[in-house]
Amino acid sequence: MRALVVGASGGIGRALVETLRQRGDVVGLSRSGDGLDVTDEGSIAAAFAGLEPGFDLVVVATGALVIGGVGPEKTLRSVTAEGLAAQFAVNAVGPALVMKHALRVLPRDRVSRLAVLSARVGSIGDNALGGWYGYRAAKAALNQLVRTASIEARRTHPQSVFVALHPGTVETALAPAQRAGHPAVSAEVAAGNLLAVLAGLGPDQSGGFYDWKGEVVPW
Repeated sequence: MRALVVGASGGIGRALVETLRQRGDVVGLSRSGDGLDVTDEGSIAAAFAGLEPGFDLVVVATGALVIGGVGPEKTLRSVTAEGLAAQFAVNAVGPALVMKHALRVLPRDRVSRLAVLSARVGSIGDNALGGWYGYRAAKAALNQLVRTASIEARRTHPQSVFVALHPGTVETALAPAQRAGHPAVSAEVAAGNLLAVLAGLGPDQSGGFYDWKGEVVPW
């Protein structure tokens, strides 16, 4: 299996690369290692330009909760245009641009999987607590982008599987802001969980939103 992990320097991304390396050929792309900045399409295009098609698995493991030192808004009074734009740029627009360029490297003649790390807080139906306006909205937008891309991809890559995944609470730099009341697992355990879920998903599940146990998360 050939795999590609975008965001390979992050906690989950690094663990995915290490786990996948034991199973086959894996390429990791990141800002620190390859200059790939998801807010700059030129850098995404440059990073993908040298990749030969034929990746069986692509995982987009980018994302941020705190951007520019600004954390999630607890109240509507805290919402700003700049904060919302930054959340959308990193957590929705960026992964969408990666999907745009990743489609070229997916095989057309066999099953291929593209997964984007989302978050349960991006679920509109599951939102009972409020708050975290920008992050929630950006992840909800990301879910819609993945769903829409899955429909288009099916036309040219009929065996493709495009999904959004919720990894659970993971011991990474993101975790301290979201850990309260939720037991966290290591990045290595999270990576194993996500890969196990992906292995069980086929073309009929493309366009879905799943958690680390493989259960459907409401939109």
